[in-house]
Amino acid sequence: MAQDYRENLFLALDTLRAHKLRSFLTVLGVVMAVAVIMLVAALLAGFDQTVTEAITGYGADTAFISRFDFGPRVGQRPKEERERKPLTLEDGEAIMEQCPAVKQATVWIVWWEQPHKVRYKDSEVIGIEFRGAFPNFPEVYANATMKQGRFFTQAENLHREKVVVIGEDVSDALFPNLEAVGKELLIDGSSFLVIGVFEKPKGGFGGNDEDKRVVIPYYTFRKVYPAAYEQNIRIQAEKDKLDLAVDQARDVLRRRRNVAYDKPDSFSIQTSQQAVEQFHAIVGMIALVMVVLASIGLLIGGVGVMNIMLVSVTERTREIGVRKAIGARRRDVVWQFLLEAMTLTGIGGIIGMLLAGGIVILVRAATEMKATVPLWAVLAGLTVSLSIGLIFGVWPAMKAARLDPVDALRYE
Repeated sequence: MAQDYRENLFLALDTLRAHKLRSFLTVLGVVMAVAVIMLVAALLAGFDQTVTEAITGYGADTAFISRFDFGPRVGQRPKEERERKPLTLEDGEAIMEQCPAVKQATVWIVWWEQPHKVRYKDSEVIGIEFRGAFPNFPEVYANATMKQGRFFTQAENLHREKVVVIGEDVSDALFPNLEAVGKELLIDGSSFLVIGVFEKPKGGFGGNDEDKRVVIPYYTFRKVYPAAYEQNIRIQAEKDKLDLAVDQARDVLRRRRNVAYDKPDSFSIQTSQQAVEQFHAIVGMIALVMVVLASIGLLIGGVGVMNIMLVSVTERTREIGVRKAIGARRRDVVWQFLLEAMTLTGIGGIIGMLLAGGIVILVRAATEMKATVPLWAVLAGLTVSLSIGLIFGVWPAMKAARLDPVDALRYE
């Protein structure tokens, strides 16, 4: 039995070698479809790992509180969200005082009414992540590690000192060949002394781990931007008490904001785990769409394989008659053509995998995205390509096996 399969496989390879160009054009659809499936799997896997690291980098025991709902949105926020009361410093202080499961909470303030920029001599960075924060900001944020210098103190915050801590990318852009600490820069025209530089956080969205953070003391921010009102809170829970801390913070905020018991929250709380799960749901939808599109390509490729195999049966009618006349059974003929179709699509799948692998290598070399081809994608690509040959090769194989040997020998 094994010898029969081996003989049929060699016959299939001989046929493919005899018609190289036709074979390649036949499986081009399979090549492209498998390459797309594997490339999407590799990019999504790398993107997922990168973003998951970025999200969890904020701290597994922390939760973020905002007056707006989290997650992707299209267009303007709903009216109900826009009309919610902003969070306040007093909200953060109440959470710290009334929530035993909360280890500490930090509040920061932003001003979205104008784009912010920092300048040092002729160098300028626009689109910074600018905020006013409290001295415990680095303690609550796991990814706020200092690379150089220090973070500001409570005394500097209370005295509204004009000191600033900047992200590594901002430092590299403004001070490419200089030590940033000790230099004075301009933020929206106001002079600030650089006292520290954040270390670039791990990960990043889409492989882009830009660290454009610019942080000044909370009360300094309020002094420079007296109209600023948009504040956010991040809480750090006691060990293994994150869910309890979230529940306690929610209860405090609902009472402070006078939310009726039968009404939904007028704010939103999200943990790192919830953010990761939400992102996974989005990635899953994208993957599903791409698989459907690639499946259409596989279907077209399979029809092409079936068409060329039917042509091959017609061209080799006399050969089939000779084989059956000297004792070949129906199943021998069936497996000859099935193996030929599977070999054809299997080689196409391997070419597609090599093509996808090459593109992934180029992506990793050109960007910082951690694109990688998962093992399941390799196995799935090979299985799918072989299955296309098996499924679409059945009809031509059965047609060849049912040929009458006498009529086949007479075929011209």
